[in-house]
Amino acid sequence: MKESRSLEFKQEITSTFLKTVSAFANFGNGTILFGVDDQGKPTGISDPKSACLDLENRINDSIHPKPDYTLSIDSQTKVIRLEVAEGRYKPYLYKGKAYRRSDTATVEADQVELKRLTLEGENLYYESLPCGENTLQFHYLGKKLKEILGIDEVSNDVLRTLGLIGQNRKYTIAAALFADQNSFSGIDAVRFGNSISEILDRGTYAGMSVLQQYDCAVEMFRRYYQYEKIAGIQRETIETVPETAFREAVANALVHRTWDIDAHIRLLMHPDRVEIISPGSLPRGITEDEYLNGFISILRNPTIGNIFFRLHYIEMFGTGIRRIRDAYSAFSVQPSFRVTDNSVCIILPRTDSVIAATSDQWKILELAASGLRLSSNEIAESLGWSKAKTIRLLTSMQEAGMLRRYGAGRGTKYGRA
Repeated sequence: MKESRSLEFKQEITSTFLKTVSAFANFGNGTILFGVDDQGKPTGISDPKSACLDLENRINDSIHPKPDYTLSIDSQTKVIRLEVAEGRYKPYLYKGKAYRRSDTATVEADQVELKRLTLEGENLYYESLPCGENTLQFHYLGKKLKEILGIDEVSNDVLRTLGLIGQNRKYTIAAALFADQNSFSGIDAVRFGNSISEILDRGTYAGMSVLQQYDCAVEMFRRYYQYEKIAGIQRETIETVPETAFREAVANALVHRTWDIDAHIRLLMHPDRVEIISPGSLPRGITEDEYLNGFISILRNPTIGNIFFRLHYIEMFGTGIRRIRDAYSAFSVQPSFRVTDNSVCIILPRTDSVIAATSDQWKILELAASGLRLSSNEIAESLGWSKAKTIRLLTSMQEAGMLRRYGAGRGTKYGRA
């Protein structure tokens, strides 16, 4: 038996345990065992009945509001078990401060966490707070409402229906996020070459409607993970990463991220994969298994989620991860997921055979991505290279199986293998 985020050992009774009671009441159920040493060995408490009364008095006098807890005694080991339930009336304060667990330690909650606890205790969401702006423009949202739902005008009645104007007739933070201009973070998209020190393209989509952020991210994705293949008179779009999976991952990041911290969603485009990293861990009340298996959906930002649902950016709440997995059902490679205390990362691998290419080789591959066959002169002119450099790269890529050579002599052209 070892200490964990939800289990703490106390060999003796001192007032330090009250910080942990605050942490469990604020951030999740937990247990404190009194009369157990740091190695998990029971040592017992002398006169445990009297000790339980002391513990009860300390909790009732020191934690405000009063948390939900139970005390029990193991008659054989004389170990006291204190079980604390996560409460509804947050924050639970000890000496005016809220606490949380960090692995096996108990630490003071910071100001952002304290504000979140206060909102949670009042059954409010950050996105529903007034944004402090009196004049917002919604041209991009209006365009989408007209295209998808046939709504001609973004009136105050429409904004109220969408939850963008609160009961106090003020614009909410969600309204600012859907407005054409705002001061919030957005998406930072980077395309790498052979290493993370080799940046080939970059786009930061912030200070704009979250809908426009989404569309800009999809547009950049298409530049590097889709190409057209010509078969006869037909032109077919080939995806090296399923667009359905990418769309779900980006929508998931925008809908579920924490908006009260100044951090971008990070969109990292590698030659062999795409990583979408969303600020903030899972919404409270949902486990990693529930998230990955789609058993339950808890929206951190229900207004944002509802608008994304109405506009068909997402299909059903709680199905995003399953849809990402379904997009890979026909392939040997599969998406992966990383959940930490501060972020959620979705990794989408390429479904084709990935070529380990240099940045110059990737530039040639991108020229050939449309399915066209190009001569060495056309490639050199397009990329601004010398003829010698171009020929040297084309020869090495042909030998490595990256490109195929078509024709001979002056009619020689190169295309995707």
